[in-house]
Amino acid sequence: MGEVAEQDLAGRRAQRRLRHQLLSREQLLDAAEEVFGRKGYHETTLKEVAERAEFSVGSVYSFFDNKDDLFRQVFVRRGEDFMPELREVLRPDGGPPLDQLHRLIDFQVRWFRQHRHFGRLYLRHTSVTAVSTDRDVDAGITANYAEAMSLQAGLFRRGQVDGVFRSGDPEVLARLFSGLMAAFQSLDPAVVSDADGPAERYPVTELHDLVAAAFARREISSA
Repeated sequence: MGEVAEQDLAGRRAQRRLRHQLLSREQLLDAAEEVFGRKGYHETTLKEVAERAEFSVGSVYSFFDNKDDLFRQVFVRRGEDFMPELREVLRPDGGPPLDQLHRLIDFQVRWFRQHRHFGRLYLRHTSVTAVSTDRDVDAGITANYAEAMSLQAGLFRRGQVDGVFRSGDPEVLARLFSGLMAAFQSLDPAVVSDADGPAERYPVTELHDLVAAAFARREISSA
């Protein structure tokens, strides 16, 4: 076998090893997302995560330093998926603010339903920590949360300028909107249930109407 052929073979083997490693890491992250979401950070053990992914505990340490690192990387992975889509939905030049608000609702409902295990984890963790900055494990979470609130505040600010959203501090309105969405998601069967195709407890169409009514500009009567 010539030198070039040997180098090509070695390159293909390296690519296969890398693909295998990436797949193994994704399997562990999927398992961690599910177990953390079901039991919470403190009640979850690396042994449970490894068993769920059908790996040894030693394999977990091949990819992650410890439980904190594994937990953090679950949020890092989903943040890398969520944030670009959020930025696209809330682009300043993305159309009328009211239309953007409705697209934001649809995006968040769809995304958390697609990633229901992470949705449970996110709802559980943020309700316990109130998005605390006390632990290093929360650093990436707080950064994404702060950016998300800033993007949403920008939407409400643009809507106020256009005269379609109620007055008030845009940052407060952004937090109120997130509170409404979190309340919906915490009772959304498509997020909190393992059943396939569960019935909605509160239709998304009604959620759109509720949010629009909550944040629409109030007309002041002259009477």
